[in-house]
Amino acid sequence: MMRRSRVITGLAAGVAATVATGAVLLTYSGGTASSAQPRPPETAAVTKGRLDSQITDDGTLGYRKRPDGSPYSAVNQASGIYTRLPQEGDQVGCGETFYRVDDQPVLLLCGDTPAYRDLSAGAKGKDVRQLNQNLKVSGDRFTAKTARALRKLQKQRGMPVTGELPLGDAVFMPVSIRVIGVAGRLGTRARVGAEVVQASLAERQVGVDLNAAQQSLVEVGDRVQITLPDNTTTPGEVIWVGAVARRGEGAGAGTTETTIPVLVDLDRPQDVRKLDNAPVRVEITVGGVKDALIVPVTSVIGRAAGGFAVERVRADGRREIVPVELGLFDNVTGRVQVTGALAAGDRVVVPSI
Repeated sequence: MMRRSRVITGLAAGVAATVATGAVLLTYSGGTASSAQPRPPETAAVTKGRLDSQITDDGTLGYRKRPDGSPYSAVNQASGIYTRLPQEGDQVGCGETFYRVDDQPVLLLCGDTPAYRDLSAGAKGKDVRQLNQNLKVSGDRFTAKTARALRKLQKQRGMPVTGELPLGDAVFMPVSIRVIGVAGRLGTRARVGAEVVQASLAERQVGVDLNAAQQSLVEVGDRVQITLPDNTTTPGEVIWVGAVARRGEGAGAGTTETTIPVLVDLDRPQDVRKLDNAPVRVEITVGGVKDALIVPVTSVIGRAAGGFAVERVRADGRREIVPVELGLFDNVTGRVQVTGALAAGDRVVVPSI
């Protein structure tokens, strides 16, 4: 289903202002003919096909944080003294040793539910399911298979091999993480319930501060093309659109702009290698029409009585004004959907270069 851009009105006004001078291209009639032969007008064909509309904006490529931009927090549940801590910039995978308390490993495991209880035979729930997923065991029950897989992991990590997971032996985070801050300090007491590490997820994403007026145009699932600092492009998809606007500095000195945060996931994260906090350009496709009549934006002229038109060149060379209504704009290719007494293959006048 097509979602028309609400910036069409502003764009259409710009079109009228830009190409209103196209009115001077009207067919000469009456008076004395000049001895010089008029130059044939530049024309473009009216086409029919799919037209997409994009919103173009600046973004920042980095590691995934919470939708509001805040870091993820790892909360310690182990008692003792911090004897090993990660450093800023370290990446820790799920199933690996995260830090040590009393020289005993605390694991990083994948899952959205924080650790809140001991896990052993007979336990059931979401926390058990995510433990099983880390151990490649199915179900939401702590079974004999869970215990066997857990003992194997404990042995690999140099932990007491018990086949149980006491509270404090693991911290659950959504996916593998990248450390961006360390709140704990070596040699100090590890307080239960205290933050030990601030982290982003190891997954890459692009953050965009979208003009709040365009919020209704962008939806989760919209396709995105991302232009990287070296001018290569990589595809992505909108995964989150904020609901709360925030005010920040605008493009002009002393101006403010109200924006909505938008997050974009990358289809090919390998394309961005080790880029971090890199400026990028994003083109979000926000609407499409399958069978649109399409003309160049520069062929559209404003009518004195209001509205818009194009100047069609007939097969015999005569030129006529055809009123049109404007639809979807493709801001990237400079084309616009029109409706009116036109057909695919008609020729319309465009300004000479």
